Amino acid sequence: MNANANVRLVNDELDLLAELVPLDNQDIIELGCGAAGVARALLKRRPGNRITGLEVDERQHAKNLANPQAGLTFVAAGAQAIPFPAASFDLVMMLKSLHHVPMDLMSQALGEAARVLRPGGHLYSSEPVYAGDFNDVVRIFNDEEVVRAAAQAALDAAAASGAWVQVADLHVDMPMVFRDFADFEQRLMRPTFADHQIDEAILAEARAAFAPHCGPDGARFERPMHMRLLRKT
Repeated sequence: MNANANVRLVNDELDLLAELVPLDNQDIIELGCGAAGVARALLKRRPGNRITGLEVDERQHAKNLANPQAGLTFVAAGAQAIPFPAASFDLVMMLKSLHHVPMDLMSQALGEAARVLRPGGHLYSSEPVYAGDFNDVVRIFNDEEVVRAAAQAALDAAAASGAWVQVADLHVDMPMVFRDFADFEQRLMRPTFADHQIDEAILAEARAAFAPHCGPDGARFERPMHMRLLRKT
């Protein structure tokens, strides 16, 4: 549940993004796009945009290529080495992806984001906060405290570097909904991009922690998120 009633609940991240940046006729690149759910939804609402999704997970990249969509291009590459010329894009999106970049390459990835943006272009970063009921379940098998802190430190350093101006710094809650524990296990515990070394003991501990949040209609968590918008100077 939402522990802080003063924190805004955001059900649709696209609504928040549309409040912050232009989303018509834009060249957009998403770094670490996963299944590109936000990009696909954006193109359905505003088909005039052109979006490129970068992904390092070979299995997910193959799935993306097998599910084409007008206006959406997929490239196998990492955020730390973006295979596009300078000043190619209006917006860079990193949706829960910066903390997945190797820690020693996070600053390089943000430098690459600045390089491929046009002057005045934006970097939109959304990162999960290491707190809350949802995090308490996830950290049983995937403790991201160190990498999430490193991601925020990299963003702090970028904002202070002179290459960017930070124009938004927001804390919000976003819902996470699961049909049951099996749905949670498939989506969070056994992703294609990581092996969390799930054994029977870990599975049982995660199931026990998840159970109090699950009712007849499934489980709903309100996940605290930290959104930051940087503008290239």
